Amino acid sequence: MALGVTAIAAAQNDPPGRVGRINFLSGTVSFQPGGVDEWTGARLNRPLTTGDRLWVDQDGRAEMHVGSAALRLSSKTAFEFLNLDDENVQIRLSEGTLEVRVRALAENQTFEVDTPNLAFSLLRPGVYRVDANPDNQTTIVTVRGGQGEGTGAGQAFQVRAREQARVTGDQSITYDIAGAPSPDWFDGWCDTRDRREERSQSAQFVSRDMIGYEDLDDAGDWQPVAEYGRVWYPRTVAADWAPYHYGHWAWVEPWGWTWIDDAPWGFAPFHYGRWAYINARWGWIPGPVAVRPVYAPALVAFVGGRNFSLSVGIGAGVAWFPLGPREAYVPAYRASPTYVNRMNRSNTVINNTTIINNTTVNNIRYVNQTAPGGVTAVSRETFTGARPVAAASVRIRPEALAQAQVMRSAEVAPSQASVMGRGAGGQASARPPASVMSRSVVAKATPPPAPVPFVQRQTALQQNPGVPVNNAQEQRVRTESPRAFIRQAPVAVPSNAGQPAPLSRPNNGDRRGGEPVNAGRPAPPSPAQTPPPVEYAQPRMNTPQTAQPVAPLPAERRGQPRFEQPVAPQAPAAPVQPRAEQPAPRPPDAPPAQRRGQQRFEQPVERQAPAAPVQPRAEQPAPRPPDAPPAERRGQQRFEQPVERQAPAAPVERRAPRAEQPVDRVVHPAEAPRIEHPREVRPEGRGQAPREKEKEAPKKDEKKDEKK
Repeated sequence: MALGVTAIAAAQNDPPGRVGRINFLSGTVSFQPGGVDEWTGARLNRPLTTGDRLWVDQDGRAEMHVGSAALRLSSKTAFEFLNLDDENVQIRLSEGTLEVRVRALAENQTFEVDTPNLAFSLLRPGVYRVDANPDNQTTIVTVRGGQGEGTGAGQAFQVRAREQARVTGDQSITYDIAGAPSPDWFDGWCDTRDRREERSQSAQFVSRDMIGYEDLDDAGDWQPVAEYGRVWYPRTVAADWAPYHYGHWAWVEPWGWTWIDDAPWGFAPFHYGRWAYINARWGWIPGPVAVRPVYAPALVAFVGGRNFSLSVGIGAGVAWFPLGPREAYVPAYRASPTYVNRMNRSNTVINNTTIINNTTVNNIRYVNQTAPGGVTAVSRETFTGARPVAAASVRIRPEALAQAQVMRSAEVAPSQASVMGRGAGGQASARPPASVMSRSVVAKATPPPAPVPFVQRQTALQQNPGVPVNNAQEQRVRTESPRAFIRQAPVAVPSNAGQPAPLSRPNNGDRRGGEPVNAGRPAPPSPAQTPPPVEYAQPRMNTPQTAQPVAPLPAERRGQPRFEQPVAPQAPAAPVQPRAEQPAPRPPDAPPAQRRGQQRFEQPVERQAPAAPVQPRAEQPAPRPPDAPPAERRGQQRFEQPVERQAPAAPVERRAPRAEQPVDRVVHPAEAPRIEHPREVRPEGRGQAPREKEKEAPKKDEKKDEKK
């Protein structure tokens, strides 16, 4: 039991397996590491973690990646990571515009954006945009795809795909939800960046959780190697190029010494996988594709020792070389054996079954230790001052290198310049307004305490050079309150009061499930599980999704059942009811015309979707004699069964049969009375041709009689 508790405690002290990365900068973008009050120009490939801040000035834009999620900032935006680890991403957006593309979101992961008047939680993969304007206390949340929940001032409400929520207020909030507007120029730029990632060929050979894979296509080529599988070779590099040679070192807590490469593509190949010298060139070998990779600050082994400075003739120096395939990385920071095993197995193929945290690395033969240009050495001033390595590196004599000790850490204490990264060719910095930095935000999840200021940790770092401060030491030197400028959101009451309870959330990894429905608004159908990342729906601007009004019925029909007056129905309003009483079967010797007419009256099989059920007549007419005149039989047949109608707009009101019919004598056609056929009540435009022919028939007969 004691061993189990110790293992759990060690696992809780493990550093996160993922970080953020700055992978695009335009204009003036400033960076402030956690625990430091100064600002400096942001650099590409800088790892970001809890407590780090960015300020994008008036003319700037920036893009970051956290795992497979892309975060993009527009101008005049203040951004901070309140929490960043394997399960949580919590962002403080005190001002500006943030657009997030979430590719995958596991059941145990949370993604939250905290603004001055609400906390917005991203519940599903999708595309989300948050605009915070503290001047008028307004936050606008636009969901292009996915689903999220806003929480603030004791309220909670859902925002679904293709919707936009406008929230105003501070201590109490009001919100209005309408259709999402058309994308603007910033949405278009984000869309372009998303399409670039979708077209990446490198995603076939690495996990999409590997940060920086999308930059490999433009800078190198994948080639098969029998011993290692697919290997990536950089395309345009210097003749003496070697891994971990063109860049600088920085101190990033909680990992310690971290390599920051100068190349735009220089993130994935230096924090994941291994390097090998193959056929007189360096190639990068990634880890397994199906395994989520674990971030490492620099996959190198250090060379040094107490007598190392005398051997290289540059005073106190630091040297290193890249790890090769199947070589284990043993970090300098404290971590559990489970963490170390997971990190190595996700980045290369390890032969031994267990990697212990305190493994001795001096007696291992490393393939890259003797490779051409594999070892790089600089002075301690260059190393700790975050200066460019290539310009200050020195070569080590082979005999001196053979006597050097291989270590897992550079036993050098950092300075504040190591944390800031000054002297590394960064951009000019612009400090954000003080009102922006002191503005409080609403948080749903409780963030961890703020990083301990570097000046309070510096003494502990000097006592144990090269090893980051652990949690116990950090608690001893912490002197300030946990988090400033954070207002914890009160318990929210969902805005679906009176609605049925939400469905339970299934454990399917996409965070689908029941959600509160906004008061007074019908719940729209659930969006697709994985919406298209770049195909934006464009509903009308600020148009609430309400039902279309139903046209009122005519005045003479109000109060009657609605099924009596459908307009151009596509299907019958109700099934045809069976006739209450069937007439007696016709004799077999009945005339064909009479049998045909009666059959069509009894069995209307040719009707096509009548508008309303045909009600049976209360009384059936008496059977016609076989010697009835043709004209009368023809008229009666049409009166009894108009079968050629095609879905009339309104049901035909049938007339009752005449009370008296001449059945005892044969009437000459000239003496036959004129019959007013009920076809005249048909809708205009139907049955005109037959009606005209019937009107002309008696006139012809009259002319024949006059001639006689």
